[in-house]
Amino acid sequence: MNLVEKLIKNKQCLAIMGPTASGKSQLSMLLAKEIPIEIISVDSALIYRDMDIGTAKPTQQELVDVVHHLINTHDVKETYSASEFVDDVNRLVAEIFTRGCLPVLVGGTMMYFNALQQGMSDLPSADETIRAKWLQIWDEFPELLHEKLLDIDPVSAERIHKNDPQRLVRAIEVYELTGKTLTEFRAEPKKGLPEFELIKVALIPEDRAKLHKQIEKRFLTMLDSGFLNEAKALYERGDLDEDMTSMRSVGYRQAWLFLDGEYDYETFIEKGLVATRQLAKRQLTWLRKEQDLLIIDPYETNAEERVVATMALLETRAEQLQ
Repeated sequence: MNLVEKLIKNKQCLAIMGPTASGKSQLSMLLAKEIPIEIISVDSALIYRDMDIGTAKPTQQELVDVVHHLINTHDVKETYSASEFVDDVNRLVAEIFTRGCLPVLVGGTMMYFNALQQGMSDLPSADETIRAKWLQIWDEFPELLHEKLLDIDPVSAERIHKNDPQRLVRAIEVYELTGKTLTEFRAEPKKGLPEFELIKVALIPEDRAKLHKQIEKRFLTMLDSGFLNEAKALYERGDLDEDMTSMRSVGYRQAWLFLDGEYDYETFIEKGLVATRQLAKRQLTWLRKEQDLLIIDPYETNAEERVVATMALLETRAEQLQ
């Protein structure tokens, strides 16, 4: 029985985690040259069609070379929840196993990784009417959302930042739909726990300055590649607004405000870089909570060394299995 067969038999998957611009996609593509894999995207923005440059989506050739899942599955007007992600991944992993390939989960949406490993509370589906009402209140009186949540669910209010309208609205929405708070839901038994295990690799730079430099380089490359034209096409569709989940993605939010006349070009670039660095900081905060990680510094190793370390981890896990 070879390496991949043994991992499949014991329902093992590989997860490649890390902050934005750390080289996760590159590592997964190089692994595909070593063993048969299919890639499952763990990225809340890659699901959207017509958001290619600003999300650093795999190229068309990469999508041809290696099977990818959960990319280009939704229109930018649609929403996609962590619960839907968990359901999709559980289905996809089982299908990939039957094809004799190793599922490799690649991305930086740590909330999705957390939901996959910890299970999901049985929350109600989104209600666009309630959501629109509270987002309008946010636009006019943003402080009222946190005050409202503090009144109905102080535990969640302590956990959710007052400047995070999406999570504030979701917490209030859940209460209005069910009469139960998010805190009460979180205390209940979880659903959707996976029937497989994750072997986890994290690309984490020791020197944050190097990560920030790479973030700046990639953002400027996106601009040279036509990111603003891509954002402008979405802006001019006429059926989108900046509060939609897709348009709140890093880079697109700042581009929207630039196109709306709120920023000049230099401010847009600075705001985009700041937002991307903040995203990376949040991702690293999540990663510090993860257990059983193989940590690789992407800026102190070369591509070959990262592949060798990952393959060695897979082989070690396979040797430990019965």
